[in-house]
Amino acid sequence: MSLSGFHSGASSTYTVSRLNREIRSILEQGFAAIRLSGEISNFVAPASGHWYFSLKDDKAQIKAAMWRGNNRYCQYKPTNGAQVEVHARVSVYEPRGDYQLIVEKMEPAGEGLLKQQFDELKMRLAAEGLFSSDHKKPIPTQINKVGVITSATGAAIKDILTVLKRRAPQLEVIIYPAQVQGKEAHVQLIEKLHVANQRAEVDVLIIGRGGGSLEDMWCFNEEPLARAIFASRLPVISAVGHEIDTTISDYVADLRAATPSAAAELVSPDQTALQQQLMQYKRALHMQALQAIKQAKHYCATLEQRLKLQHPENQLLQQQQRIDELSSRLSRAFLQMQNRRNAQLDMAKQRLSHQHPKRQLHDSAGRLQQLTNALVQAMQKQHQQRQNQLALYAARLDSVSPLSVLARGYSITKQQGLVVKSVTQVNAQQPLVTRLYDGEIHAQVIDIKSY
Repeated sequence: MSLSGFHSGASSTYTVSRLNREIRSILEQGFAAIRLSGEISNFVAPASGHWYFSLKDDKAQIKAAMWRGNNRYCQYKPTNGAQVEVHARVSVYEPRGDYQLIVEKMEPAGEGLLKQQFDELKMRLAAEGLFSSDHKKPIPTQINKVGVITSATGAAIKDILTVLKRRAPQLEVIIYPAQVQGKEAHVQLIEKLHVANQRAEVDVLIIGRGGGSLEDMWCFNEEPLARAIFASRLPVISAVGHEIDTTISDYVADLRAATPSAAAELVSPDQTALQQQLMQYKRALHMQALQAIKQAKHYCATLEQRLKLQHPENQLLQQQQRIDELSSRLSRAFLQMQNRRNAQLDMAKQRLSHQHPKRQLHDSAGRLQQLTNALVQAMQKQHQQRQNQLALYAARLDSVSPLSVLARGYSITKQQGLVVKSVTQVNAQQPLVTRLYDGEIHAQVIDIKSY
């Protein structure tokens, strides 16, 4: 930081405005950009849109201003008492000589940032419907096995086991141990959720831990864990921290318990209630036994009456009547069968007369004659077609025959069996053979003229 702007000596007399202006220049050059943390107090947001406030710690404070052009990009709404981190430069408000911060960027610091992230995630998941009661699974009324996802050595599992041992010692507890604090804790919690759902060995799941700071319990505010709880096929009870603590897991779970002990009470029936229910079952069983005895007596009376009806004499009479009835049915059945056999025999005779060999031979002879006539006609027709086609081909062949060309006055001259096409192929005194339509002329070359 340079103080060259200040001049000593009686000849240099400053005005107040000049002094403030040069101090402002020195401060702005020396602290061009700094990062500062502190607590907001005396926050004011006038109609101009600028923000004015103070940043303080336990020993000092400094005034600050954030112009409208910068604060409109700030996604965080500052409030008194909030801890923030700011990017700023140091300046001087010349009219009053107050040195101040000109804040260019602001964001929550520490737990304040976590609280903002919590609120943003809560609003987003609520808008997606993850907290809706329509998606929450009912907690079973009859629970035999309870699954607990928490630290195997923490206070939460001890509290849960103590309550369950006192209230419902018959319940079986399966522990899925996982970290409940740290950056990777939510990954282990998700993994145990998947394991419990794959095994499907419990009726309900309790997920949680004991109390702590917001940072300690932050793994229960992670979005992947919230979505894993929402997707769980098993009903999930969230029991995180104390009664005043609230996490994202509490909102997305099927049921929220104020503490781990409260969660254990929710899944375990009271012994007094069980005893009352047992007495109700005992009374119902007594009534059912009396009803069963009454029904048994009535059944015995019915059997006695049926036994009287089954006396041997009555049985013999009924059997005789049954024999008479069967004899009558047998006679009718025999007559009906004989009539059907006679009808079938008549039909067979009629079919046999239609299938006699003489009739079949007569029909076959007529058919043979028809086929013979058709074959003769087809052969004659085909013979005529072949003759016509042969005559056509002969006419075509004659039209292209060399003899036809010769008959029109043309001739073919050969020398030693080769057709002469040019005067350059022959010499004087060589013999030639000229083929005409009706014979050949043997000659000798006397003279050659070219055209």
